[in-house]
Amino acid sequence: MHFSESRNRTRWIIIFISFSIISLILWNTYTFFQIFKNEERLKMNILANAQKTIINADEYADLDLPLEITNSNTSVPVMLVMYDKVINSKNVPEEILNNKEKFKKYLNKLKSENEPIIFEYAPGKYQQLYYGNSSLLNKLKYYPVALLLIIFLFAALIYNFYKSTKMATQNKLWAGMAKETAHQIGTPLSSLIGWIEILKTEEIDQTITSEIEKDVERLQTITDRFSKIGSVPVLEKHDIVTETLNTYDYLQSRFSKQVAFSYSAPKEPIIVLFNPTLHSWTIENLVKNAIDAMKGKGTLELVITQDHHHVKINVKDSGTGILKNQFKTIFEPGFTTKKRGWGLGLSLTKRIVEEYHSGKIKVLHSEIGKGTTFQISLSKKV
Repeated sequence: MHFSESRNRTRWIIIFISFSIISLILWNTYTFFQIFKNEERLKMNILANAQKTIINADEYADLDLPLEITNSNTSVPVMLVMYDKVINSKNVPEEILNNKEKFKKYLNKLKSENEPIIFEYAPGKYQQLYYGNSSLLNKLKYYPVALLLIIFLFAALIYNFYKSTKMATQNKLWAGMAKETAHQIGTPLSSLIGWIEILKTEEIDQTITSEIEKDVERLQTITDRFSKIGSVPVLEKHDIVTETLNTYDYLQSRFSKQVAFSYSAPKEPIIVLFNPTLHSWTIENLVKNAIDAMKGKGTLELVITQDHHHVKINVKDSGTGILKNQFKTIFEPGFTTKKRGWGLGLSLTKRIVEEYHSGKIKVLHSEIGKGTTFQISLSKKV
């Protein structure tokens, strides 16, 4: 607890220091921008005075310095205007000066960037010096935006890394708990197997002990599933038709007779590389999901087909159906339409099929009020 609080405090200190540094950089950038802008304003005032000197000069005046000042401007766009006519311009494209509409827009742009410098070159006669921001100043203006964007992306990266690390830690915790649960269940299971053997020696109906034995085997299968969580499963060559129907038949015997089970499958074996325990879990999840969608009453059909490269398993129910915009979200962890439930069944199924068996699972078809068909597709390459 103390370690967690200390780590949280350190995290907030780092965030505060980072925020302070960012604020300082932005403030310094803004300050530098204003200083640079004022420097350009001063430069334009000197340029206006130089222009005024050139206009008022007589034939004996020395114009070397004023001309040098006006010619030294190589980056700031300048337009000298009198009575809405351009007297002189510098660093302004010719196409703008020759087009009235472009000229008007460009002049308005210059007005929006800086206040014009108005000077009296003769009694009662005025000229306006309009100027824009230099290319360097424009780049500097967008620097804080670029900086904020980089900071935002960096923060998003840190958040994503933190979230991924947290999820990985939680996954390890759940995997450890699952393995421990499987270990704990193993002890009473061994005892139950012993009691079944004793019951077999007694004068008890063999069908009863046979059904108990099936349930114990089922518990062993579930234990085996939990023990495999967090581990890379071993894939082996098996007949997927037999393994699928074994699970399907067991579930049929354990659910209400109000659910009409049916199946269609090839009579010949289909050898596929897969893990029988995890595949059984997949079929069980799809069947239970279908029965929940039908609220325990309806028709459930399992169909196995194959082509040259794939074997496909369709599980079709007559339930409430799924909205089309939920076809992908139903496989996300935590998504559920039930009042009770963790929303892990279909996400776990997707992980087993796609990550462990390199297959595909999808909602093949669904219609509200009529039912849904899920399809699993596995490669036949072994």
